[in-house]
Formats: sequence, C-alpha cells, structure tokens
Amino acid sequence: MLTNSFVLGSAEAAAHSGVNWGDIIFQLVMFIILMVLLKIFAWGPLMGIMKQREEHVAGEISAAEQSRVEAKKLLEEQRSLLKEARSEAQVLIENAKKQGDIQREEIIAVARTEADRIKESAKLEIEQQKEKAVAAIREQVASLSVLIASKVIEKELNAADQDKLINEYIQEAGEKR
Repeated sequence: MLTNSFVLGSAEAAAHSGVNWGDIIFQLVMFIILMVLLKIFAWGPLMGIMKQREEHVAGEISAAEQSRVEAKKLLEEQRSLLKEARSEAQVLIENAKKQGDIQREEIIAVARTEADRIKESAKLEIEQQKEKAVAAIREQVASLSVLIASKVIEKELNAADQDKLINEYIQEAGEKR
C-alpha cells in the first residue's frame, strides 16, 4: 500500500510539473505583508528598545568616566591636603622644639639665678655665723683674760705655773662650750 500511494503521489506530481504562478505570487504577497507587519510591530519597537539601550549604556559609560575623573580629582585634592597637613605638622613640631629650647634656657637661667641667690644667702649666713662665733670667742677670751688676770693678781706665779693655769682655763672654757 505504501508503494501504491507513493506511485499515485508521483503520478500527480508528474502531472503538475508545471510552475504554479498563482501560488508563488500569493506566497510572495503574504511574505511582503508579513515583512511589513514585522517591521511595523516588531522591528521598529525592537530597534527603538535597542536604541534606548544603546543610549542608556552610553550614558552609563559617560557617567562612569565622569565619576572616574571626579574621583581622580578628589584623590589629587586629598593628596595635596595630606601633604599640606604633613608640612603644617612638621612646622608645628619645629615650633614646639624651638619653644621647648627657649623654655629650657629660661628654666636653666632661673635655676642658675636661684642657685646664685642661695649661694650668696648661704655665704652671708656663714659670714654672720662666723662673726657671731668670733664675737663669742672674743667675749670668752676677754672673760678668760679677766679671770686669768684676777688669778694672777691673787697669786704670784712663776712662768710654768702661769702656763699651767692658762691651759687649765682654756680646757674649762672648752668644756663649758
């Protein structure tokens, strides 16, 4: 049966071996109508969407480039500000060192002045104490001299007795002190 239908189909095909211009024109017209409809309803909007997408991508690229340029500019500004801050910090450090040196010199000068004043005060006090001691010794020598003179007057002594008497009084004066 298969062979029969194949043979029948071949026979009909042989009978219709001529070109059917009506079908070709109909299919050509339908193809053109389909192409026009596709251009109007599909290709036009699709191209519009593609154009919008292209513009959007171009805008994004331009915005990214502008952002990059701005970021680079800000980076340069930050670097210059950092450099300025470092130089200002260096100036402040140098000023602080100079101020510290000045204060150190002032403190040293004040300390030397104070040391000289204390030294002079101590010398003055030593001198006063020395004068008091000398005055006290003079009083003791005077009282001893009077005492010795009174003892000598009381008794006549030879030179050895006088030396012995003087040494005794000097020892007494030393013990009283």
